Amino acid sequence: MSSSSEQRFETVADARMPRLRKPVAEDGAAIWALVKECAPLDENSMYCNIIQAEHFRDTCVVADLDGDIVGWISGHMIPNDDAFFVWQVAVSPRARGLGLGKKMLMHLLGRDACADAAELRTTITEDNEASWALFRSVARTAGGEIEDEPHFEEDTHFEGQQDTEHLVTITLPGEITLERVA
Repeated sequence: MSSSSEQRFETVADARMPRLRKPVAEDGAAIWALVKECAPLDENSMYCNIIQAEHFRDTCVVADLDGDIVGWISGHMIPNDDAFFVWQVAVSPRARGLGLGKKMLMHLLGRDACADAAELRTTITEDNEASWALFRSVARTAGGEIEDEPHFEEDTHFEGQQDTEHLVTITLPGEITLERVA
């Protein structure tokens, strides 16, 4: 092993679970670096991640392991709607296999800022198997129904430069049992 962070993740069984917390603006650069290492995620600007961490901290989460950001979810409550929208889910290759994406999502759904959410929404390209698996698993755990339909279309919205994004909607039950995630 060449670095101490790699040693922490020698095997999934040996790995400690990172601490989930609200981000702060000072996390922006580390979040940006994490997103860059998680293709096919869109690399927004570092400034975007700083703003998300500061202005939307109640609906975003970082997974922190000894000061290293190894997980990130950005999201927000959709204005004038009872839906929580997940923009990005990033898990460092060093922290994969821990179920961290699901733990972060369920953590966010349990926060007061998301308490009024009757639906969880996100967009996923058809070929992003990891995201489909994650959100199907969240739907099963939360006890919600999952639906999808083309939303932001390749030609109409992206001028042929990006694949169609499917709007994925998970209806959420009134109470989500967070213990089922553990």
